[in-house]
Amino acid sequence: MELVKLIAINLLIFTWRPRINIWIQGARPRTLPAAIAPVVVATVLAGNQWKPLQALLALLVSLALQVAVNYSNDYSDGIRGTDDNRVGPIRITASKLASAESVKRAAIISFALASITGLVLAYLSSYWIIAIGASAIAAAWGYTGGKNPYGYKGLGELSVFVFFGVVATMGTYYVQTLDITWQSFAASVPMGALSCSLLAINNLRDREQDKLVGKRTLAVRLGDRGYRFFFLFLILATYIFALLAGSSWTLLIALTLPLAIPLVRKVLKGASGADLIPLLGVTGKLQFVFAIIFAASLGL
Repeated sequence: MELVKLIAINLLIFTWRPRINIWIQGARPRTLPAAIAPVVVATVLAGNQWKPLQALLALLVSLALQVAVNYSNDYSDGIRGTDDNRVGPIRITASKLASAESVKRAAIISFALASITGLVLAYLSSYWIIAIGASAIAAAWGYTGGKNPYGYKGLGELSVFVFFGVVATMGTYYVQTLDITWQSFAASVPMGALSCSLLAINNLRDREQDKLVGKRTLAVRLGDRGYRFFFLFLILATYIFALLAGSSWTLLIALTLPLAIPLVRKVLKGASGADLIPLLGVTGKLQFVFAIIFAASLGL
């Protein structure tokens, strides 16, 4: 009897593992540092005012929103056909690995988790968080969803900077301290710039295909050369504003230069198409390592 149970369990795992892997890949784990980094930095910046429960809830909201926007983009781009010839990480809808409605439901569930967690966070801090959360959800869906997606007009980077940089960092700081400071804003700029850098690698990789399907991202508008220099600008802004937000200890962020310099060099030298896929992981690693070192320097 025990042998039968063991075989049944193994068969179940074998059957479901590929499906689970598809949804994990669709959530795009390499983009998750964009959700974690601002929460870590803001929590350390809160100092002795930090509140563990609020920090945890803020992290859950941020992660749920990141996954939600990934699924919603997968769904919206998939049904429009703009992902049909995409080079890069798996797209569930375009690859027909799951139905479009299933991907849409995954996005809605993720948005719902973010909303419920956000309501608890608002109850513990301020009801202004509800308005901010609603704006974040609307922005996440409107990026590629709806009849007039702003991501198709070159406004994606601005939205990412605002919501995964300024709002995520200052919001996390606010729910713990009930205060807004210049330092929390300055600290939010590197987080937003690095989140934009993740998007920039994606948009640079997809520039030619986006141009063909009428998706006027900032990469399409600025052109190949201009957008590569925009990526350089984002990395420079990251380091400059981190130094403005911190103290002499913030010079420790120089430890991340061995990650940043080769990354920028490869982008400026013309890495394109599939060659940019590994750079997405490097950019995510840079954001995470930078956030840890930056947060440590703020704590010191």
